[in-house]
Amino acid sequence: MSFSKHCQDDVFFMQEAIKEAEKAAELDEVPIGAVIVKDNEIISRAHNLRETLQDATAHAEILAIRQACKTVGSWRLTDCTLYVTLEPCPMCAGAAILSRLKKVVFGAKDPKGGACGSLINILSDERFNHQPEVTGDVLADKCGDILKKFFQDKRK
Repeated sequence: MSFSKHCQDDVFFMQEAIKEAEKAAELDEVPIGAVIVKDNEIISRAHNLRETLQDATAHAEILAIRQACKTVGSWRLTDCTLYVTLEPCPMCAGAAILSRLKKVVFGAKDPKGGACGSLINILSDERFNHQPEVTGDVLADKCGDILKKFFQDKRK
């Protein structure tokens, strides 16, 4: 996993994922957003909708992967990159592997549930038949602040 200086594209697309997270917050959903990029173009956008849909699997990443698969007409997203504001959970990391994403870029780490190095590291486990490239900590402070503010407001 890379935590070095991030390229401008990573910053730009993470800002787009942040816009999705802000949409989730407006719906009183946990503010996590995701975009999937192919050939430097966004092919899908999503944000958490677990409360809205009453669906435990309605994470931003899952919804973005479903939309991207429809867009490209295949379950294989081999030339695509997922940008997500929070480190993916085990379910979403598994979906990244199963959809053959080329790369996963995340913002804030999730020490309680992150499956890209914080709690466990599913994406680099060589026992799986595919390991996406992973870059973390892209705009981590901004991504984390959105979540902190959401939960502080909830506690008030």
